[in-house]
Amino acid sequence: MGEDEEPFCARMRLRGNEDRDNETALDPDRKRRYAELFELLDLNKDGRVDINELRTGLAAIGLHQGEAEEIVLESDTNRDGLLDFEEFSQYLWAHEKRLRLMFHNLDHNNDGRIDVGEIQQSLHKLGVEITIEQASRILQSIDRDGTMTIDWNEWRDHFLFNPFHNMQEIVHYWKHSHMFDIGEHLTVPDEFSEQERQSGLVWRQLVAGAMAGAVSRTGTAPLDRLKVFLQVHGSVSRGINLWAGLKGMVQEGGLFSLWRGNGINVLKIAPESAVKFMAYEQIKWVIRGSKEGGSLRVQERFIAGSLAGATAQTIIYPMEVLKTRLTLRKTGQYSGMAECARQILKTEGFRAFYRGYLPNTLGIIPYAGIDLAVYETLKNTWLQKYCVDSADPGVMVLLGCGTISSTCGQLASYPLALIRTRMQAQAISEGKPKLTMVGQFKYIISNEGVTRSISWHHAQLHESHSCCQHFLRGL
Repeated sequence: MGEDEEPFCARMRLRGNEDRDNETALDPDRKRRYAELFELLDLNKDGRVDINELRTGLAAIGLHQGEAEEIVLESDTNRDGLLDFEEFSQYLWAHEKRLRLMFHNLDHNNDGRIDVGEIQQSLHKLGVEITIEQASRILQSIDRDGTMTIDWNEWRDHFLFNPFHNMQEIVHYWKHSHMFDIGEHLTVPDEFSEQERQSGLVWRQLVAGAMAGAVSRTGTAPLDRLKVFLQVHGSVSRGINLWAGLKGMVQEGGLFSLWRGNGINVLKIAPESAVKFMAYEQIKWVIRGSKEGGSLRVQERFIAGSLAGATAQTIIYPMEVLKTRLTLRKTGQYSGMAECARQILKTEGFRAFYRGYLPNTLGIIPYAGIDLAVYETLKNTWLQKYCVDSADPGVMVLLGCGTISSTCGQLASYPLALIRTRMQAQAISEGKPKLTMVGQFKYIISNEGVTRSISWHHAQLHESHSCCQHFLRGL
């Protein structure tokens, strides 16, 4: 294969395996390698690299445009928005020296190679607990020659265009580049180190997640309302299509009626996320026991996440009932959330706020388990097959994995979700019997089947995932 036929991402690697370490001058070998890289990035051959050329080059090796902007800001000494060869080479030289220090910090036995145990030990010192399997995954994303160790050249080439300044930033990248995650979209909370807790990262991420959830739920609210309508009214809505359903809601209450119930749906995000996180931390501590600082296995995280989700749902469940009632309300029926709550309490009693709680809680287990298993399988298969040199499969791949895994989880738990919604709305379902969970199940099977509204639900699910991924990517 000729030079021009090589993939650009492969050509971006530094040529040669020489390991000269002249820290006081830009030696000829290093200068030659920098010149080759500069020539590859200088697409219009004008002797300067602009931000767009750098973005193109970094995109070819799987990096994001934020890295390109940070590199330009740090290396553009004359602030003209362009990098000449002198600025480019001085930046790479300074960055190599930082990478050399980090490499030595990881190479505990000073043999010139980093192994799995050294990665695990180094992260432990920084307050991040990982398993040998996770450490191996990190190593394999950097190890190009298959030796199951990382030498200086592999380390340098892998991080040369990642503008990290210290080991903490690299660990943060490893931790949040989808190397460790196990499909935490609304299922299992993230793991945070002690340093990240003290820095406030936990609450910043919770706020970011709440904002993303608010945007996605608002965007999919019309589909959500149609889904609830189809679930509750059953055979009355038989044969209805998407357009007819939305048109009917607009005719009954105007355009803004499509967003009925969205206010409380957004409002419950913050308390649910906060309670789930705090409950997860406490449950994780109980499971971990005396293994202070030890990490949880995937199965243990699933158990902790499911219990945390059930705890959060127990506390905010009255808001779920209010959301269903407000979503189904007719024009003028309630003036707002407070009046809806007062009427339910007055006419049905406090127990009405927990109608459907049992099927809702039971539905957490199949959804969380299948969602987690499918997401992990799809993501890891992609990483092993297509992302040998990167830990990040990319936002579109993760969007696809998340959509498929959530769809599988929802299919498994959908009968329970249908029964839950019916029970929440029983008081406003005129002419329908007030049934228990088992009674609802028998009634639906004998009269309607279990597939009511599921296609609209999957359309809403896909749009919600897409909106969340793009919103969080921009934060």
